[in-house]
Amino acid sequence: MQPYRPLGTLYAAAALRDAGFSVALFDTMLSDPDMEFRRSLAHHDPKIVVIYEDDFNFLTKMCLTRMREVAWHLTDAAKEREIPVIAHGSDATDHPELFLSHGIDYVLRGEAEQTLVALCTDLIKGRTPTEIGGLVCIGDSGDATSGDRALSRNPDWTTLHQPPTDLTDFSSYRHAWKKAHGYFSVNMVSSRGCPYQCNWCAKPISGNKFQLRAASVVAEEMRQLKHEAGAEHIWFSDDVFALNRHWVQEFVSEVSQRAAALPFKIQSRADLMTEETVAALRSAGCAEVWMGVESGSQRILDAMDKGLNISSVRAARQRLKEFGIRAGYFLQFGYPGEHWSDLQETIAFVRNTRPDDIGISFSYPLPGTVFYERVRTQLGSKRNWADSDDLCIMFQAEYTSGFYRAVRNALHAEVDAWTLDGQGFEVAQASVERLWNEVSLLEPISKNPNAIELIATNASGKTRVNLVPIHQLTGATGA
Repeated sequence: MQPYRPLGTLYAAAALRDAGFSVALFDTMLSDPDMEFRRSLAHHDPKIVVIYEDDFNFLTKMCLTRMREVAWHLTDAAKEREIPVIAHGSDATDHPELFLSHGIDYVLRGEAEQTLVALCTDLIKGRTPTEIGGLVCIGDSGDATSGDRALSRNPDWTTLHQPPTDLTDFSSYRHAWKKAHGYFSVNMVSSRGCPYQCNWCAKPISGNKFQLRAASVVAEEMRQLKHEAGAEHIWFSDDVFALNRHWVQEFVSEVSQRAAALPFKIQSRADLMTEETVAALRSAGCAEVWMGVESGSQRILDAMDKGLNISSVRAARQRLKEFGIRAGYFLQFGYPGEHWSDLQETIAFVRNTRPDDIGISFSYPLPGTVFYERVRTQLGSKRNWADSDDLCIMFQAEYTSGFYRAVRNALHAEVDAWTLDGQGFEVAQASVERLWNEVSLLEPISKNPNAIELIATNASGKTRVNLVPIHQLTGATGA
């Protein structure tokens, strides 16, 4: 368990406070909504309930059914007290009508800090909300109606005050972290959004827009978390850290001036890990970099529109090792057209470059992505994972979900074994061998005859990737 405060929710709270609203936070990371939310409502007696997902938590982009169930429960509790309910998040942005049908009064789509303030102001003053960008609600006709802009934008996000520390129960977070890991980690962000266009990545809130906070402001927040909240480690929740190399140099200087350096972990891209940037990150305290590697097959990376060369990952991993920074790989199994040979390339790449850790997920089609449109006709009634451990393929991939889980388990076990020695390594190695034997047995019997395949065709001088059912290929080629 690695519990972190809901940063996106706290930024919304900061915006409301700046506008003069009194704000209380019910933190579902620490409190059981089934047991405690009604008690919290009775204690605070709010005029408005806002279910505001943490946009900096990648799990919210996955539109998990468990999160929906929590939202319905919170709404039911608020409605028992006749309190209007506002909802915001990736899932609500993608499916506003669904949220409205479960009793929520207003859905705010996109970057909602400013529109949340406008909506709450109207409600408190007894006005009917009108012309609020990104707002969806039930109109007089009984149908969902939206404001002038389908998605709201907040170009002033970087000027918001930092998340209010008094709304976070740091003592409970500290206790949970110390008990589980022996140190206390706190999250923060330096930026919002990502300008890259990987075709499987959902960006319902900010699109491809990228906003970067001032280096001095980020360093000052880091100092406060270190000296006032007692943080011993920082997790930067940015989608992509170190995008601007000049900003990184300025950040290092600001951190040094404030004696704010702490071990910290980031997410970034391999092609951003230049020697200059890695050296700067290390001097500021960076201890771990997680990179979206996705696949060891260049063919699959190109199909994903990743814009990344395998050679860049190899160079970044070596550079991070030289500077004493741990390297983690995010990997993705099951992308359309990924054959066993592509998976073997990924396995071989992990073995050859030996990252310190890996995280493996399965290709997950989310609304608004190119990937989703490619496989939409194959999706059945199950279009969302129940939780982040669901790990099932919901379209016609090359293999069954069970096979991908077997490969995931074997590769995870192998990487974990690299840190062991002596008898512990021998025991782990025996388990790893057993898991890979299981993979070998499953591979020939787990293939999907209806899998979709990648077809590259030239159009106007550009390479375009099409997806077709694999059985249609045999007919097209005359095989």
